[in-house]
Amino acid sequence: MEHDLPLISTIAAALGVALVFGFVAARLKLPALVGYLVAGVLIGPFTPGFVADSKIASELAEIGVMLLMFGVGLHFSINDLLAVRRIAVPGAVVQMVAATAMGWGAATLWGWSAPAALVFGISLSCASTVVLLRALEALGVLDSFNGRVAVGWLVVEDLAMVLVLVLLPALAGAMTGGAASMGPQALALSVGKTLLQVGVFVALMLLVGRRLFPWLLWQVQKLGSRELFTLCVVAAAVSIAYVATHVFGVSFALGAFFAGMVLRESQFSHRAAEETLPLRDAFAVLFFVSVGMLFDPAILVQQPLKVLAVVAIIVFGKSVAAAVLVLVLRYPLHTALTVSASLAQIGEFSFILVGLGATLGVLPAEARSLVVAGALISIALNPLLFGMIEPVRGWLLRRSELARRLASRDDPLAELPMSTDPKYLSQQVVLVGYGRVGRRVADALKAHHVPFVVADQNREIVERLREQGSAAVYGDASQPETLIQAHIARARLLVIATPESLGVRQMSENAKLLNPGIQVVVRSHNEEEARRFEAEVIGKVFLGEHELAEAMSRYVLAQFGH
Repeated sequence: MEHDLPLISTIAAALGVALVFGFVAARLKLPALVGYLVAGVLIGPFTPGFVADSKIASELAEIGVMLLMFGVGLHFSINDLLAVRRIAVPGAVVQMVAATAMGWGAATLWGWSAPAALVFGISLSCASTVVLLRALEALGVLDSFNGRVAVGWLVVEDLAMVLVLVLLPALAGAMTGGAASMGPQALALSVGKTLLQVGVFVALMLLVGRRLFPWLLWQVQKLGSRELFTLCVVAAAVSIAYVATHVFGVSFALGAFFAGMVLRESQFSHRAAEETLPLRDAFAVLFFVSVGMLFDPAILVQQPLKVLAVVAIIVFGKSVAAAVLVLVLRYPLHTALTVSASLAQIGEFSFILVGLGATLGVLPAEARSLVVAGALISIALNPLLFGMIEPVRGWLLRRSELARRLASRDDPLAELPMSTDPKYLSQQVVLVGYGRVGRRVADALKAHHVPFVVADQNREIVERLREQGSAAVYGDASQPETLIQAHIARARLLVIATPESLGVRQMSENAKLLNPGIQVVVRSHNEEEARRFEAEVIGKVFLGEHELAEAMSRYVLAQFGH
């Protein structure tokens, strides 16, 4: 039967075995993705027992790639990227160059050709956005400054990898010698043609897609059919990816990515994300299972030193390079550690690139197994690295004089200028966080002429506020020196509007130590967190859902004269 119905048997085996090992991985506090990769290994051609149809699994994986990248596009925001561009853009570019150099160096020592070493190094330079988003969501810091920096950093990496995927087929012939007769002029013409095709596709998506897609969704939405709405979203994602490949000659990944990015501009983006999430998750499982099928476990026995070198580059090499870059750009130690943990893994783009490289004859067969082995081990270790951020930060500050100097180094944005208007320095509000909530609080204070000082970890926000004439200080408000610079000792209120809840307790304790009479106002995200804050007498706690319900209730009752 399995030979008569290879599609059904492949899907059944892939999903069934993935469920078992995903469950085991989750019980072991590992990402379920690790279980999916192991499931792929077990039903692949390199292990005994049932062997799934690799051709069908590969085609299912292509659908998984489309839907995965569609999901990445749904999370991509130009505004979020611009807010952290000064750290994300140079950091991602330099870190990718450093990681590529490390991978290239290792592969060169193994005797690989220069093109193979280059593509292998690039495949180790890009972390998994899917893994990162799930890790940040689990920690509840996706909307924090550090979370936005990490996501922005990976978005830049994703865009760079999309460009590599587009250019690699055009360059592969010359790299492998298959097009040895292709001179510099012909090669430049080939690359130029590819870039032109991509440019036309991107322009059409941004100019036409941003108007056509939301209009189409609105027409389907008016019918009130949930099934048709979901079908419309999925059909658009897959169709755009298909057209991108067969008309414009670019990858499925790029087409699906832009489909998601265009959909994000629509008012239905949140609903589209929710409606398609089960389907994206199911095909994402098939994608990771198909990747696991490429892995030959014998590589762990035959080439243990190579596997160890790959893991070292991914987990330590990239992380150290990223941490140094963040500190050089004068951002806090906590941000450096968060970005380091975020980058200490590889995922979907690495798999896509190494598969394309092998298909084009650029990479040797063992490259796939080395990359998948590196992904399996690094993804398994990633939750441990995130859990070590706070302990490592505390240990460094206690034991390292250098870490303390970095935390307290001279920075013109870390202290209020001497010319600051005195009205901001007495009976003022210290506002921590200038995001969506903090900005509205600041607008209300400004409208009623209430003095306030903003404390934020985003240097660009602090610079912009100072240019506008507002009092602002750059730094981590959980550290006493930042609150001191905001003149907390003479403040009337501390308003904690940051979405990150990890440092709230420390902020409140330090503020009350420096100013025993200060009142604290805290933003909370869920009822359990709000109850914990209230039990610890941190201050007045506001929960978004409660405030929205009360405001709506007041409005409704007012219509009846109450």
